[in-house]
Formats: sequence, structure tokens, C-alpha cells
Amino acid sequence: MTQILLETKIAATIDICFDLSRSIDLHQISTAGTKERAIGGRTSGLICAGESVTWEAIHFGIKQNLTVQIKEMKPPHFFSDQMLKGAFKSMYHEHHFKEQNRQTLMSDLFQYETPLGFAGRIFDALILKKYMTGFLIERNNTIKTIAESGDWKSILKY
Repeated sequence: MTQILLETKIAATIDICFDLSRSIDLHQISTAGTKERAIGGRTSGLICAGESVTWEAIHFGIKQNLTVQIKEMKPPHFFSDQMLKGAFKSMYHEHHFKEQNRQTLMSDLFQYETPLGFAGRIFDALILKKYMTGFLIERNNTIKTIAESGDWKSILKY
């Protein structure tokens, strides 16, 4: 199983960071490069515990679908999502949020297994882990930019 650990410091409240992280609309903004869009389940707004979303995106030139479900949620400190259907053999993502010195520390633990045995492990080692790390960093940088700029108001609409 491959693990990716990331930490992102954001100069915004924990509530804003938590809600941006579970926003379907923000996710689609952050993944414009892969043309990712929600096509099933929760397709806009804030996803909640027990809900699922099916994403359609183009990765490595191939149109793919991925369905994930929010397994656990403890606002505004934690939520996790798990793949129900998709290209991975398995996928699990933990999102942690902690207030520190008037900032929010957002931490991700992203775990996945590739299919196809040895060939999948080679693909992961050579290409996929770097690709997924960049994908998650892009998402986190989008959350950071929107949270810190005040543009979150147009997405969260509190």
C-alpha cells in the first residue's frame, strides 16, 4: 500500500478550511486540469458523512470514474473518504485539521493500492505516486489560495 502524507498551513479559520475541503464545487475548481466533474451522488455543495460522489476525470489520457463515500466526519477536525468503485484496488483518504497560531494546519493521509500486481507496483513507483502527490498538492494549494484570499465567500456562501 502506498501512502502520501502532506501538511499545508493556511492563514484562515479551521471552519473555512474544513468546509472548503469537503466542497464539491471547490474540488472541481482545483481539478480543472483533469476536467474532473461530479456526475453522481452529491454533485454540488458540501458533502456530509455517509454521502458519496462519483467523479469523472481524464487521467493519463483515459476517461475514468471514481466513486468515494465519506466514511467518518468530526467537524471541523476530521473526515475520511474511501473508494467504493474506481481504478485503484483500494483508496482511503484522511483529512485532519488543527488550529495553530491563528492558522489552520491541514494534514492529509492518502493511501491506495494499485491493481495489476507487479506491473501495478512498478507503475506506482515510476509514475503514479509522483502524479498523485502533485494532484493532492494542487488541490491543497487551491484550498489555501481561496481560503486566504477571501474568495471562499463565493463558494461556501455562509
